[in-house]
Amino acid sequence: MNMGELLKLSFRSLQTNLLRSFLTMLGIMIGVATVIAMISIGQGTNDQVTSQIQSLGSNLITVTASSSSGQGGTGSDVTLKLADADPISKIDTVKYVAPVMQATGQFKNGANLASTSVIGTTPSYADIKSWETDIGRFFTEDEVTDKAKVVVLGATTAENLFGKAGFDAIGSIVKINNIPFRVIGVLKSKGSSGSADLDDTAIAPITTVQSRFQSGSSRNAIRQILVEAKSPNAIQSTMALMEYTMRQSHKLGSGEDDFKVQSQEDVLSSAESVTKTLTLFLGGVAAISLLVGGIGIMNIMLVSVTERTREIGTRKAIGAKEGTILSQFLVESVTLAILGGVIGVLLGFGGSKLVGNMMSIKTAISLNSVLLAVGFSACIGIVFGVFPARKAAKLDPIEALRYE
Repeated sequence: MNMGELLKLSFRSLQTNLLRSFLTMLGIMIGVATVIAMISIGQGTNDQVTSQIQSLGSNLITVTASSSSGQGGTGSDVTLKLADADPISKIDTVKYVAPVMQATGQFKNGANLASTSVIGTTPSYADIKSWETDIGRFFTEDEVTDKAKVVVLGATTAENLFGKAGFDAIGSIVKINNIPFRVIGVLKSKGSSGSADLDDTAIAPITTVQSRFQSGSSRNAIRQILVEAKSPNAIQSTMALMEYTMRQSHKLGSGEDDFKVQSQEDVLSSAESVTKTLTLFLGGVAAISLLVGGIGIMNIMLVSVTERTREIGTRKAIGAKEGTILSQFLVESVTLAILGGVIGVLLGFGGSKLVGNMMSIKTAISLNSVLLAVGFSACIGIVFGVFPARKAAKLDPIEALRYE
């Protein structure tokens, strides 16, 4: 009996009990759909995180504060200061340096209100982050020195305050936390990254933000220092020089670092490692559903063997060989698994799109994941179908014909 005839017999048998066949496939369908959806969402999350990190700028190095345990063994939170950026800017392999701090701002222009973060920084920030103004200009070093009350608005913030005709913004006065600021520029739109609107922002001189929006000991603290190396080949040497310079500035001596220097590649590698581990974990959990589905197939095939004992006895009595009986039940098992796998792929595709839209994540389904899921389904059909198929093939024809 060739494969075509075996497939015809398999489909005929499955059609005889459609509801039971569907319920048998359900475990495989759920398992494959979950695997596809989890891998798709995980890959989409990884792509989104990668895109966000890469959008931070080229040859980027970031300095942030860390906890220092000190020689006494007691942990204390430390901060970066604006003065830390100056010695870093003198390193030969450094192209741009931009200290950054952030505050929450309540914006008001007449009756129009907006709430967004205010980034305090220097003009080099625009170069590092590749920000360009659509209209107007970025602020200057002189305005940073003078603590000028000027602000550059993101496209979304400008639209919320001035409507779509953003040209009205330039030269206008807006109040940020009831402090008047003059709008000198509107940034070109960068769109969104996942659920984050990159255009919902405002940028002002760091000295102004410190003096107007900070108080007490936090006034001189900054969030991070962004550094752009002159070339990709200079990143590692620049990081080493930055670490040395920071240790000298902070007079750490033999103490532990109270700062952390990371390159864009370091951040990207860490993020990818986390998302890949999460994807593998979720995929592993989903794979358990496939095993449960395989056990369901084996149970139903055993029931089918019992129900069709007389049929098996009749076929063996008229000359059917053990290999033919084995092949027939094995093909039925694999057919159930593959059909469940194919339907599961479609459900997984739809589910991942639905979840992606709800979470604002662009999901990514790879051909490899589809082939892996369907191939694994077929393997499950074989593994869990062998025992029932062997049981059917080994039935004694005389005993089978006597079976009631």
